This record gives sequence, C-alpha cells and structure tokens, in this order.
Amino acid sequence: MTNLASVRPRLYVDSAEVDRVASLLNAGLVHGVTTNPTILARGGKVAGDIPELYARWESEGAREIFFQTWGGDTAAYLRNAEALIALGERVVVKVPATAAGFAAARWLAAQGVTVLVTAVYSVAQALTCATLGVAYIAPYLGRMRDAGMDGDGLISAMQAVCAGTDTNVLAASLRSAADIVALRLADVPYFTAAPSVIEEMLFHAVSETSAAEFDAEMARLSVPLVP
Repeated sequence: MTNLASVRPRLYVDSAEVDRVASLLNAGLVHGVTTNPTILARGGKVAGDIPELYARWESEGAREIFFQTWGGDTAAYLRNAEALIALGERVVVKVPATAAGFAAARWLAAQGVTVLVTAVYSVAQALTCATLGVAYIAPYLGRMRDAGMDGDGLISAMQAVCAGTDTNVLAASLRSAADIVALRLADVPYFTAAPSVIEEMLFHAVSETSAAEFDAEMARLSVPLVP
C-alpha cells in the first residue's frame, strides 16, 4: 500500500442538481463535479445544457468538471469528445470501459486530454487504463455490490495496480460516508458521491450537540467580540 499521507484526498459531487452542487462548490467542500448521462437525465438536463452547466460550475469554483462522451464507437466518442474539450480547460472527458472506449481513451490521453475511463469493473480493465496513461478510472462500488461482486476488494486491488502510475482511482456509486472512509483506508485517493452523501460526511450528532452547547454558553456569557 502507498502512504496515506502522500496523496491529499479529494471529494467530488456527482450530480446535475445545480443548486445543491452550487452550495457545495461555494463552500469549497468539493474539488469538482462529475456527471454522466444518467446523472444529467436525473437532473432534468439534456446534452444541450452541457455548455451552461460547465460555465456555471466553472464560475462557482469547480476545478474539474466531468462530462461523458457518447456515440457507441471510437470515431463518435472522439468526435463528441472534441465538443466537450472545447468548453474549457477544466473539462475531464469520461469514456466508457469498452473496446471502443479504450481506443478513444488512448488517443485522447496521447493528445494531453484529461480522461476518465468510467464503469470499470475488473482489475484487468484498471491495469489496461494504467498502461494507457489516463488520469482517472471510475469503479462503481454500489453497482458492484448490487451485482454480487466484492466491490471493496476489487477497488482495493485496482488501487494497487494503479499505484505509482499516472492513473488514479476515483471511486463512484458511493452510498454512504462509511463507504468513502473504508476505501480511503485502502489508499483510494478520490471519491465522487451524491450531495446527500457529501453532506453526511459533515455530520455527527455529537458534533451538533456540542456546537449548540457552545453557542448557548456564549449567549449566557453575553460578551461581545468587538467593543
């Protein structure tokens, strides 16, 4: 395993709910925003909304903004990727982990494009991504578990085969704060989750009680901070 202290972890928000994303970006709690066609549809967005989403999230401080190319074959993936790349320097192009997708990812990475290969379900796929030099892979923990796979073990192994390369694991389909903590303890550096899961990361009942007690005590002291 790598040294946990050697890589600063990052949180990303996986959503196209613009107001909830805005609150996390404006608070500086997430590094960027990840989307895919399902996320866009769930947020009531279509492909034509992508430029507006990029501009808004960039203005709100997102340092990376992920959109997925489409088309089903390598040529179409590359053609649509060009339109995404033209949005701005903070775009990360997502490409599916298929034979056509790997070919597109290889070409894009060779051109210096920041690429994420998404829906990675095997360690062999992760290793292939590392050989291509893509920036990120996205294994889907929740979907792995739904399919009866050992998602935690697989993602840990993916992290091991990518360690020391230019390819980073960005774990997705994370359904609880505990999922994120467990994967971080397996050295996974980057995580994307729905706004509710990011918000869960910030909460503990005892913290809330303690804060309320502190505020109540300060109110009783009635000492102004400024004369």
